[in-house]
Amino acid sequence: MIRLAVATLAILCSTTALSQTYPSKPLTLVAPFPPGGSTDVIARLFASHLSDRLGQPVVVENKPGSNGAIGAASVARAKPDGYTLLVMGASSFTINPLLYKNLNYDPVDSYDYLGIAGGTQLVFLTTAATGIGSVADIVTKSASEPLSYGSFGTGSLPQIAGEYLAQKTGAQLLHVPYRGSSPAMTDLIGNQIPLSIDTVVAAMPQIQGGRVIPLAVSSGQRSARLPDVPSVQETGIANYDFETWFGIVSPKGTPPEIVERLSREIREMMNEKSTREALEAIGFDARYSDPHQFKEQVTMELKRNAGIIKAANIKVD
Repeated sequence: MIRLAVATLAILCSTTALSQTYPSKPLTLVAPFPPGGSTDVIARLFASHLSDRLGQPVVVENKPGSNGAIGAASVARAKPDGYTLLVMGASSFTINPLLYKNLNYDPVDSYDYLGIAGGTQLVFLTTAATGIGSVADIVTKSASEPLSYGSFGTGSLPQIAGEYLAQKTGAQLLHVPYRGSSPAMTDLIGNQIPLSIDTVVAAMPQIQGGRVIPLAVSSGQRSARLPDVPSVQETGIANYDFETWFGIVSPKGTPPEIVERLSREIREMMNEKSTREALEAIGFDARYSDPHQFKEQVTMELKRNAGIIKAANIKVD
């Protein structure tokens, strides 16, 4: 009993010491997509605000590839000491596991969840050159010839949303995957493709500049950033509701006191007026979900997306 008491005291002392000294060096926040896309934009915003709160630099490291799988797997393998974190969108955790056989990470078992910290809707985009002005036009024009639409990758949430639109309306849509939002947007503006589906945050600069035209947003309600743009549900397609969220995780096995510290800092960061205003200014909905709610969201979307992927026979090479 004496030995047990001594061991317990030693653990408590080491835990206290760890919580008091963490963080003692810079943190790395992995963004598993190229610079310029939604994940990169929000990662850099979070890095700045978390750095202020933690008193240490938070450095964003882009590790793109395989729809976020490469960056996500690298964090799963990282030392669970609280110094390597991952910011990721819904696709990385609720679509990749349904498509990749050798993923090298599990969305539930490979990480400690810290919190969802923001989200954004998807938006269907075109240009003036296409003559397409609505979701109904997409259905009508694709009846005679399939319409191509770009997304930021095979198996991405935009592809899932596009395939579900085709399933619900009978539209003939041909998916064209890109390595990120920026190259897809470039080809849309250059009229290499007639349609694209992207996040509101990534599309806003081009929408505001008049280079692309928003046709509809993917969620059940209109976007506060695009109040004049209808939701897909408004066009008569019931139960069509897709949004992407952005969450932060650490490798599984991160000390509980560090998980609690990071979760608390993320929650308080999201309560700051400056953070919320910065998110809203670039098109994000400033919302927070705690680690438990985060896991529930992942579980629900895995089930929903599995049905869409099976019906569309979506596969990756």
